[in-house]
Amino acid sequence: MEFRYLGNSGFKVSEITFGNWLTHGSQVENDVASQCVRAALDAGISTFDTADVYANTAAETVLGEALKGERRESLEIFTKVFGPTGPKGKNDLGLSRKHIMDSVNGSLRRLQTDYIDLYQAHRYDFETPLEETMQAFADIVRQGKALYIGVSEWTADQLREGHKLSKELGFQLISNQPQYSMLWRVIEAEVVPASEELGVSQIVWSPMAQGVLSGKYLPGQPAPEGSRATDEKGGAKMISRWMRDDVLQGVQDLKPIAEEAGLSMPQLAVAWVLQNPNVASAIVGASRPEQIADSVAAAGVKLDPDVLKKIDDAIGALGERDPAQTKSPATREA
Repeated sequence: MEFRYLGNSGFKVSEITFGNWLTHGSQVENDVASQCVRAALDAGISTFDTADVYANTAAETVLGEALKGERRESLEIFTKVFGPTGPKGKNDLGLSRKHIMDSVNGSLRRLQTDYIDLYQAHRYDFETPLEETMQAFADIVRQGKALYIGVSEWTADQLREGHKLSKELGFQLISNQPQYSMLWRVIEAEVVPASEELGVSQIVWSPMAQGVLSGKYLPGQPAPEGSRATDEKGGAKMISRWMRDDVLQGVQDLKPIAEEAGLSMPQLAVAWVLQNPNVASAIVGASRPEQIADSVAAAGVKLDPDVLKKIDDAIGALGERDPAQTKSPATREA
């Protein structure tokens, strides 16, 4: 495993982060989830990402149980706040001071830890003054409940505003968690340049485009039984944007490139996002423990410029690049 600094800080994270968004607490039995976490630890992953909204808090509980007994100082545990939790009452979502303070205490309890390494604003909240949100984060840092603060899916302008306030309030905004893959490159035009200017790193989710970049979905053929594209609990909706024959054919054109590089398709996808120097870590998930080793092998891989050009030629205009696609819901109910 290789490690990188997160933003303009002295905090290091593993290049591969284990995330339990679409699996733990909902789609995977708890004992299998624990086996996946154990496999991640055995493979050298020390960084774990979750959120209170995942499976309506159950994912945090599963992760806390799975990590119990590990040396806390050797782990980097990330979680997030914004989405609706609990009975989803009027103050059970957003980035108000009340919701943030209630949520951080709940996350600490479920994760069975005294502190969160990185506490993240899961989206931008247009209904709460940014000053209120950032003051709450500043207080959480001073209380020792979180060591660092990050955000997720914020635009370049939102990052600049948040970063300015964090400096004024005496803490550091060090990370952003966007979607990023060969097929979803919307952060490249604006978010990455702003982040480099501010000293903010990307911790990217869905580097395999919900599994499409694994190459297992073939043009003109139905999705394999039991795959994410057939999962009506949430996976099928997310992956549907890429289940077109032109996209699936472009992905198939990556296979000889991966073979030439001596990589599996998932390894090529994860290694590709890690070539961006502003990316500190790529989040991978697993529904089976044996899936972990394949992703971890992408750590430390250097792709030659000619390989990167071949990837661009294969994917071409199929990749989404519009920076306007980085967005948060206009209202909390959206």
